[in-house]
Amino acid sequence: MKHMEFRMERPGLVKVGDEVEVRESVLKTLQGTMYYYTIHPAVAMSGNIPAKDKLNDFHGVVTQIDDLESLWTVHCEFKD
Repeated sequence: MKHMEFRMERPGLVKVGDEVEVRESVLKTLQGTMYYYTIHPAVAMSGNIPAKDKLNDFHGVVTQIDDLESLWTVHCEFKD
């Protein structure tokens, strides 16, 4: 299992137990190729992930949601 965190700016778009699909995007940076993921359809976005930690499976499950005053962290697990 691989764990990943996403930032969500509005509450209630997903809930614990929801199955989610993510979309992968690629960034070319001075530090090398990085990836970031968006819970489809544009619900939440991950931070930049190094190529060695990229996802192979784009279907996951929401395991936890943290409420941090107008910013929510969505925790997801992926079978990778």
